Order: sequence, then structure tokens, then C-alpha cells
Amino acid sequence: MQIDFHHGTTYVVARLAGFNHNEASIIAHSAQYVDDSTNAGAIRFNNGIHFHRISSAHKSFDYRNFRQLANYQVWLPFHFLPGNGGLPPGQSPPGRPIDKLICYPNSYVAQDMVRHCILCRRDPFHLYRLGIVMHVYADTWAHQGFVGINHRINQAKLILDSQGKPDCESTQRVRRYFNKSLLQRLASLFVSEALPLGHGAVLSNPDKPFLKWGYINGLGQRIERDNPKDFLEAAEHMCRWMQRYRAGDPAASVTGLPDNDKATIEWLMRTLTDKSRKNRHHAWLAAIQAGKFSFGEAAVTYIAKGKDSWKYQALGTENEKDTGQEVFFYNTHFLNSHWKLFHDALQAHRRYIVHDLMPRYGIIEMVRNKSRGSLASR
Repeated sequence: MQIDFHHGTTYVVARLAGFNHNEASIIAHSAQYVDDSTNAGAIRFNNGIHFHRISSAHKSFDYRNFRQLANYQVWLPFHFLPGNGGLPPGQSPPGRPIDKLICYPNSYVAQDMVRHCILCRRDPFHLYRLGIVMHVYADTWAHQGFVGINHRINQAKLILDSQGKPDCESTQRVRRYFNKSLLQRLASLFVSEALPLGHGAVLSNPDKPFLKWGYINGLGQRIERDNPKDFLEAAEHMCRWMQRYRAGDPAASVTGLPDNDKATIEWLMRTLTDKSRKNRHHAWLAAIQAGKFSFGEAAVTYIAKGKDSWKYQALGTENEKDTGQEVFFYNTHFLNSHWKLFHDALQAHRRYIVHDLMPRYGIIEMVRNKSRGSLASR
């Protein structure tokens, strides 16, 4: 999903779930910042203190990131949560081992992730973690059918339009892209689009809320997708889980989205068809500010990097990319800054997914085996 959903829609859903403006702003900002947190490593301060942070996305080619493409440190915990074939723990989908790793909408794995988040509401960074979890949870709809490791299932032989017919323009773009050398791809595109990892082979089609489309995957299977339907379903389930979060009870009986607001969300998803994610995002923010939803008018902003961003407020830097050699001036407000709390939540989330949740479903060893090539051709 793109910024119009991860920030705009998430803010709306959080407000409709009962969070106030400031709380919803933190949740929505964190949800989008998962896609924008691209720097990793130690932050050094002038008083000798170090703060270690991880990245949750790679948006430009860096050879140091290359080995991470096939591991479970970024793509599986933050963007392509394994779905275990839609089965509960202790069970495995029949057939290919890769089926266990395929992203599956609203899987038992995803629901367990949200339940655990609810049980961690006393953490000082709990709202930031909820935003991160909502990003991953929503992506189980957008990224369904894809895996966060290099595998041929992610390759698309043919892209289809809303009528199920070959989308010649998109297919030709993919073919021109894959006819380039690997180094050309790596030098010019996002890392996730450079290899059969994630959904790079079908461009950004899975992430556009308005799109109806399809494709033939690398296993020769015909897949049809209805993004407006899927994204609205994601928003409904997100609202229900956030209502349970507010109740402090993962099993609480909740109502979900109000009918009128749900209709407005669906209308925006289907009618905002601009190819620019930024333009669609601005349209969402304008609708929020105009009071199109039952919670009334609200002014919502998002700045990923640069002046007035969370990172700027915490560290005083406007740089988008860190060199690792910077020494920042330490201020005690850093400890309670949005940026620091987000990164605390990011590490807690990854630690839980990698070391607790995926092993519960028998997934971690599969990823390790994949790194040794055992799944490469399956």
C-alpha cells in the first residue's frame, strides 16, 4: 500500500475506532514511516551516548543491503508477513514449502501479531507500535500472494487489466525492465523491484487502492485482484482491532466502521484514481480537513524527512540519508521524541515477529533453509 492508505486511511480508521487526533496522528505517522525509515546503524551524540536503530525499508540500491534481500530482517516482519497458508499454528499448508511463506490476508499469523500488540499497551511506545502493526496488517491484503524472499512465485509472466485481458502497456514495461542487466535494475530501481522479491514484477499495482487488475504469476497461476474491495476489507478489520486495542481486550465485541464513514472511505478509494500517490494522499488529507467524516474537521500532516520531520525534531538534521559519521548534539528531549519512540517500537516489533511469532508457525527454519538454497526452485 502507498501513503494515501498507510497515512490517510489509517488516520481516519483510528479516529473512527475512538482515538483522539493526537493519538491517531501518531498511529498514522508510524504506519507510513515504516516505508520511509531507510537508515540503520548507530546514532552518536556529542556526550558519548549511542542509540542503535534499524531500518524497515530499503528505497535505494546499496550493496550492503543486497544480502538482506533474502533474509527475514526487513521484508518478512515489515512488508510481507508470512501467512502459513491461512492456517493456525501447528498446521502447514499442503504442497510446496514456499506456500508457508506466502503473504495471506488477515491470516492467523497477522491476527496473533495484533493480539500481542494489544497485550503490550503499557509500553511507552505502544501507539507507535500499533501504527507499525497496522502497516504490516494492512499489507497482508495488498501483498497477498507474494513472498518477502527471492522466489519465482513473485515473477509475473503477464499483467491483466480490469477486464481480465492482457494489459499490454504494463506487461511491456515489465519485459523491458527484466531485459535490462541485473546491475542496471539495481542501479535504477527500488531494491524490492530489482529481483523476484516482493511484488516488483507487477510494478505498484498491488498498492493502488482504486485498481482492478490481474496477473499470471511465476508458477503459471492466474490471479485476479480487486484492490478497492480488498482495501476496504482491510480498513474494516483494522478498525475492529483498534477498537479492541482501546478496550484492552483482544477478544472484545466491537462494531467496526460506521456505515456512512465506510461508504465515504470506499468512495475515496474508488474515485481517487490519480497515478501519483502524493496527489491521492493530498486528496485524503483535504477530505479529512473538510470534515467528510463523522469525527469532524482535522488538520493532518506528514513529513518523512527534512525540516519539521520526526527525525529533525529529535536530532536536528534535515539530511535524508545518514553517512554514519555524524555526531549529533544531545538534548534530553530525545528520550521522549517521536522518532526515538518509533525506533524503539520498530525493534520491539521485529524482535517479536522474528524470534517469537514466526517460530511458533515453524517459519524461521524455513527462511534459514531458503538462505541455503533449499527453496530456491520450489
